[in-house]
Amino acid sequence: MAVKSSLSRGARRLFVRLTPPQILVTGFALIILTGGFLLMLPASSASGQATPFLDALFTSTSATCVTGLVVVDTGLHWSLMGKLVILLLIQVGGLGFMTMASLIMLVFRRKISLRERLILQEALNQSSMAGIVRLIRRVLLYALVVEGTGALLLAFRFSFDMPPGQALLFGLFHGVSMFNNAGFDLFGPLTGPFSSLTSYANDPLVNLVVMLLIVIGGIGFVVIAELNDYRERRRLSLHTKVVLTSTVLLIGIGAVVFYVFEYTNPLTLRPLHPGGKVLASFFASVTPRTAGANTIDVTGMRQASQFFTIILMFIGASPGSTGGGIKTTTFSILIGAMIAMLRGKEDIVFFRSRLAKDRIYKAITLTLFALMLVVAVAMVLSTTEDVNFLRILFEVTSAFGTVGLSMGLTPHLTLVGKILIIFMMFLGRLGPLTLAYALQPKPEKELFRYPEGKITIG
Repeated sequence: MAVKSSLSRGARRLFVRLTPPQILVTGFALIILTGGFLLMLPASSASGQATPFLDALFTSTSATCVTGLVVVDTGLHWSLMGKLVILLLIQVGGLGFMTMASLIMLVFRRKISLRERLILQEALNQSSMAGIVRLIRRVLLYALVVEGTGALLLAFRFSFDMPPGQALLFGLFHGVSMFNNAGFDLFGPLTGPFSSLTSYANDPLVNLVVMLLIVIGGIGFVVIAELNDYRERRRLSLHTKVVLTSTVLLIGIGAVVFYVFEYTNPLTLRPLHPGGKVLASFFASVTPRTAGANTIDVTGMRQASQFFTIILMFIGASPGSTGGGIKTTTFSILIGAMIAMLRGKEDIVFFRSRLAKDRIYKAITLTLFALMLVVAVAMVLSTTEDVNFLRILFEVTSAFGTVGLSMGLTPHLTLVGKILIIFMMFLGRLGPLTLAYALQPKPEKELFRYPEGKITIG
């Protein structure tokens, strides 16, 4: 008893010493390892045989980091238990383990401490702790309502193609997977391995429901809360305006690009009817928001479309959402900085609001850090994987953006390739800066500043 008490005190002291970013990194790592061990069990595979640890760990990382890249087909390889483990990992990973922990605290009426609020603030990418517990309650309510509605609509549609019980399981799994931008699917036994939603390319209900789930999950919980309160408040924050504007523009421009590039491609849009071409173009533009599902064959796309998809995956979703990437707000700041520089303006102005310099520095730092990371890992994989560089860059960007779209490389990765993609998925879910803050030593106050110097640019 004394030993147990001593261990609990030691764990509490360790928890207090860790910074919020360190707790997030440690928490996600522990969840991934736990999921990996559960998926290794013979009961988790459809064949009843134990899954190799690296494949189980890869799947657990992909599910927890809501990515969707897989080395084995989800519907074919995993048993019901394995699929339920993956579903739970997607839910915990999408909403964040601290959000789920807060749910347990709220259920048992336990008070959330100041330190726990700080961790929640970091996990949800908020600038302030004000109203954080109220936001958590709303996040959980929104997730339940949206996932439930999506699951029922999808189950209704799937019931025309499969038994009611299976349709309900498929509806629930894909409702949770798509809202959390995970991209996992169970259609392997029905339409072939790694087929995703290609059999529903012409189906308006499936396309619209899945696209709505992806977009709602990708714009961020703060934006959803503000939209829900709009009738009362009659105003939106600058963050929400930028997120909505950038999301609509990226989806619209992306749909036009895919429609133009793929219209005559016999491997993608050409076989579809006119309405199906439009749906597939919008779906191809929405899914790089870090969702990972696809209705047209990614490997069959023209190289211009594949490279454009890489750009969209790198940008990713919005802050405080279930998605990854550098985020739409970061991309908007970079575009704003370029426009301001070209117009000779000193400040970046969005909707009559000037952005603080620290926001601009953070956006530039995050983008350069992410870009160098993606390029470095792609260069290493180009020496370990015997495929063309575009496929490697596509897979690495998909892992970093926690997207899950694949050009077929993931199931054939070498040992080194799997480990590097696991690292990229983990980093992409947490965010490069969060990991950097977790690993950096305690900052020391500078006692002096160097004199200002000038260098020539351009």
